[in-house]
Amino acid sequence: MTGIATAPNTRGTTGNAVEVQGIVKHFGETKALDGVDLTVREGTVLALLGPNGAGKTTLVRVLSTLIKPDAGTAFVGGYDVLRQPKQLRRTIGLTGQYASVDELLSGYENLYLIGRLLDLPRREAKARAAELLERFSLTEAAGRIAKTYSGGMRRRLDLAASMIGRPRVLYLDEPTTGLDPRTRNEVWDEVQRMVSEGSTVLLTTQYMEEAEQLADELTVIDRGRVIASGRVAELKAKVGGQTLQVRPVHPAELPEMARCLYESGVTNATYSQDTGLLAVPIVNEEHLTAVIGVLGGRGFAIAGIDTKVPSLDEVFLAITGKPSADRATATATGHAKETVA
Repeated sequence: MTGIATAPNTRGTTGNAVEVQGIVKHFGETKALDGVDLTVREGTVLALLGPNGAGKTTLVRVLSTLIKPDAGTAFVGGYDVLRQPKQLRRTIGLTGQYASVDELLSGYENLYLIGRLLDLPRREAKARAAELLERFSLTEAAGRIAKTYSGGMRRRLDLAASMIGRPRVLYLDEPTTGLDPRTRNEVWDEVQRMVSEGSTVLLTTQYMEEAEQLADELTVIDRGRVIASGRVAELKAKVGGQTLQVRPVHPAELPEMARCLYESGVTNATYSQDTGLLAVPIVNEEHLTAVIGVLGGRGFAIAGIDTKVPSLDEVFLAITGKPSADRATATATGHAKETVA
C-alpha cells in the first residue's frame, strides 16, 4: 500500500495525529490486540516495539483500514477508522513488511503512476518521482522494470512510493529489514526530512538502534497489550538509570570488593571475571560517591571507573521480561553475584 494525499482534519485540533483507545482484535481464539491505548503526537515519530507476534502489524493494519477491530475506537488525522475509512486513507501512507510494487513497470513509472493516482498534476508527479528516485539512490535504475531490481532496491522503491504523496501520517512496518547500512541511513534521513516538514510517523521495528535514532517516544507492546511507553530516556530510567563500572588492577579482588560493598549496605553489586568489571546500579551522585569511597577506603587498587547508561536493548529485555544473560550466585560470599556471559 502506498502514500495517499492529504485531506482536511474533520475532528478538530487535539495535538495528536493518532488516537487509539481500547482496540481489540481477535483471529479465532487468538486475541492479537487486547485493549490497546496509544497516541502519536503530530509531527513526531513513535516507535512501536515488541517481540514477534506481539500485535504490532495487526495494529498498523487496523489503523490503515485494512482490517476492522472488534472493539475500541481509533482516529487518524481526525478521521474515524470505522466510520470514515475513505477520508482517512487520503491522509496516510503505508510501507508494509514486504515490498509491493508493480514489477512490470519501471521504477519511474511506479512512482509517476502513484503520483497521478493521488491527483498530482503531471508536472508535479514527474518532479516528485525524480526527486524520490534520487533520494533513494535509484536514479540510474529508474528506467528498468522493477522485476529486475534486487530485493533492497524494491524495498527502497516501495518506501519512495509510500512517501510520494507527502502523507500527513506515515506507517512504516519494519521498513529497513534486509537493507544494507547505507540504504538504511538513507531511509532514516528521509523519515527525518518528512517529520521536519510536518508529517507524523508510526514506526514498528525490531532494531533498537533504529528506534533510538528516529523516535521521539516509544511504546512497547507484548501479547497484544501495551506494557510500557514514554521517551527513550524515561524508559531507560525505569530500568535503573546509570551503572557504575569499576575495573580493579587485580581482577582476583572482585569477589572481595563485592563483599565489602555488601557489608556497607550496597547489596546490588555484580561482577564478571570474564570482563574484569564490578557493576553497581547507581541511584544518584551521592550513591556513586559513597561506593567509590567504600572501595577506596578498603585500599583496593582501581585501574578505571566508568558510568554506563542502559542501552535500548537492555530496556526492551527488562520490560518484556526476557533476560539478556543468565546470572549465578558467586560462591565466595553467598550474597554478591557474578554475571555469567
